[in-house]
Amino acid sequence: MSVLLLATYDTKQEEADYLILGLMALGVPVEQCDISLNAGGQHWSPAAKVAGMKAATERAIAEINSAPQAGRRMVVAIGGGTGGQIAVNVLRSLPLAMPKVLVTTLPFDPRYVIADSSIVLVPTIADLCGLNATTRAALDQAAAITGGLYHATLPTGPVSLSPSVGVTALGVTGPGTDVLCNRLRAEGDEVTVFHANGFGGAAFTRWSQNEAFKSVIDYTPHELTRCYIAGVNADMPGRFTAMGNVPRVVLPGGVNFIGMGQSDLMPETYRARPHYSHSPLFTHVECAPDEMETCANILGQALLQATAPVRVLIPMGGFSSEDKPGGAIENPKLREVFRDTLANHIDVTSLPGHINDPATAHAAVDALREITKD
Repeated sequence: MSVLLLATYDTKQEEADYLILGLMALGVPVEQCDISLNAGGQHWSPAAKVAGMKAATERAIAEINSAPQAGRRMVVAIGGGTGGQIAVNVLRSLPLAMPKVLVTTLPFDPRYVIADSSIVLVPTIADLCGLNATTRAALDQAAAITGGLYHATLPTGPVSLSPSVGVTALGVTGPGTDVLCNRLRAEGDEVTVFHANGFGGAAFTRWSQNEAFKSVIDYTPHELTRCYIAGVNADMPGRFTAMGNVPRVVLPGGVNFIGMGQSDLMPETYRARPHYSHSPLFTHVECAPDEMETCANILGQALLQATAPVRVLIPMGGFSSEDKPGGAIENPKLREVFRDTLANHIDVTSLPGHINDPATAHAAVDALREITKD
């Protein structure tokens, strides 16, 4: 069993050699794969550089796929700004279950590119531009992490014999999803929960595409507003269609607001709307009626593509924690807009309670049991 080391060897040879020596000292055999641009010292134009990065990524993926992977335990990559981005794209192409470590200066926000991948990040703090006390410490840590994973027999505990139930959640729907998950587990199901914050949905999508779920309760499709109205999100074009081949129950948790950043940094158009600070860094802004229509139409069109049974439940008492009597963004009319628009595409069932009421969570499980009873 070996570890594959990706690196831009034309610029990071010294750092790569140092890490290889550290891994060998820990009894870890190393393969090497070069992800260099091969620029030959030339300063490329921006367009040429982007094209070169794409070519380096494709070359590395082809090289990895051409070699037998049965003896490959995990993959480690070293990269600065350019090499780090090439490395991430190569790592994302690898099997989900394969351990991956990225040693990088992180001159980019990693959430967008690793949201759907299990990659361990080791920040180098200083630039990878030669060895020094700071970069040696980072490479030593990377060697220790890699060696530990390489030699470890991980205590995974009892292994489920069937795929799990995929569930989406947010803090604003937490009480409801807690009840939901507790009941599913009490009835013998394994549950995998994804945080619908604009990034967890990307992983939810990829796991769906890899048939990780036997069924889904999309309790919190909040990424409708992030992907199609405003807010930050990773790329997830299959967020509402990738799970269409398994039984699915859908509720509108978090669809009534837009997830923005700090309130004092928001555009005036959003500050003029009802909103509240979910935390010092995040503000939830009430959706407008036309935005609710947009989200409902997109969801409805996606659900029509499903090849497995779908049930839609609409808790008319509120879609999130502050959409309730006295809440900061309470708006019953928006709930009606969403329900009525969605009903133009697919049958919906209205519930009297709130998204966080135990009765709503139990209704979601009951609906799932009904469409999976055969």
